[in-house]
Amino acid sequence: MTAPPLAPGAGSVLDGQVIAVTSADQGYGRSISAALARAGASVVLVGGNSETLAAAASTLELAGGTAVPIKADVGVPLDWLSAQTRILEIFGALHGIVHLADKRAHTNFTLLSEAEWMELFNCNVKSSVGIAQIVRRRLGGTWLTIVGPHLDERGLQVHPQRGAIRGLVEHAQDEELRINLVLPGRASTGEEALDRPLADAVLALATPALLHLRGTVLEVPLPPAPRVRPPDPALLL
Repeated sequence: MTAPPLAPGAGSVLDGQVIAVTSADQGYGRSISAALARAGASVVLVGGNSETLAAAASTLELAGGTAVPIKADVGVPLDWLSAQTRILEIFGALHGIVHLADKRAHTNFTLLSEAEWMELFNCNVKSSVGIAQIVRRRLGGTWLTIVGPHLDERGLQVHPQRGAIRGLVEHAQDEELRINLVLPGRASTGEEALDRPLADAVLALATPALLHLRGTVLEVPLPPAPRVRPPDPALLL
């Protein structure tokens, strides 16, 4: 079964751009990667599962895009540095990075264990700081857009994460970094049509016309996720 072609008329506003997307094989990472590929960017899909990354890259390639999968745990600075080095070996440049820092807690604040909190911190805050630091050291002209914790997430634990990332973004210009933050209204549905407003916001920040923006925090409303109806017991008989 062949993949549908990338939408005609999507433009080539990002032609020649190399953009890495973390967690590109799941959630918002998939829709963002597709939007960037439609706009002409060469997309590097970064994540922790080689098989799903390869499948996502293959889908984009079959649809007419350019995509390369790279396995890396971006919560580990040396892993991200290795991935960044590999990207430069392949393409010779890395113009932008879209980092998904939107891991959610599976338990409420009262029952959140230390291990769960540290996992949230590593995936969302530590990874964002680590990527920014390595970019500052080695790739001064590379921009970073962070997709932060969802606005519908409840629990006290989300506020220190969102606050830390927001502080990083708003003061990044002190280190001559171009970082912006996008906050989705809810978690990804996995359906590109419903998640498109978030991908469109990320794409807009990647365009040359908005390269002057930095320290910006965008809250992106999204259509509600469809409700999943429980199966009819009569049909299970």
